[in-house]
Amino acid sequence: MRRICLHGPESTGKSTLGTRLAAELGCEVVPEYGRAYCEAHGTNIGRQELIHIAQTQDAMNRAAAARASELGAGFVLFDTDPLITAVWADMMFGATPGYLRDGYFDSFKGFSDLYLLLDIDLPFVNDGLRVYAQPAERRQFFDRCTLELVRNDMHYVRIQGIGEARFAAAKAAILGAE
Repeated sequence: MRRICLHGPESTGKSTLGTRLAAELGCEVVPEYGRAYCEAHGTNIGRQELIHIAQTQDAMNRAAAARASELGAGFVLFDTDPLITAVWADMMFGATPGYLRDGYFDSFKGFSDLYLLLDIDLPFVNDGLRVYAQPAERRQFFDRCTLELVRNDMHYVRIQGIGEARFAAAKAAILGAE
């Protein structure tokens, strides 16, 4: 079973792509808990909320991976994981909370077999929850996403393109990694 994580800034099509890939590959996609949390509680969140979001997302991802393994599924997709929560902390506070930085990543390093790093080549869509809309902010967020993958030695493929091209690139990255 291959565990694939979608990674990148907001408004890069992770949720849409994840749903479509899951249908194509016949597998589960774990939704982004941070989005659900912000829909319920608002976007004014602090470090403790980010830690809660990271822990909950990690638990959701691990449960889905266990289900997929039990079912003999070929793939499981994660809309996100705690690594992106660390990037959010860097963007929001200029630093990652100790819980997320100090040894925590070791617990899920290698958990995802492949990260799909979604580029910022799509137009930004403001849905009321998104924060970093300006081109310079989006670039900074993307650069931090990339740095976090490199710093933690995660295997990733950068996904670019719009519509069918983006989907085809993501599917090729997943199937080529088998």
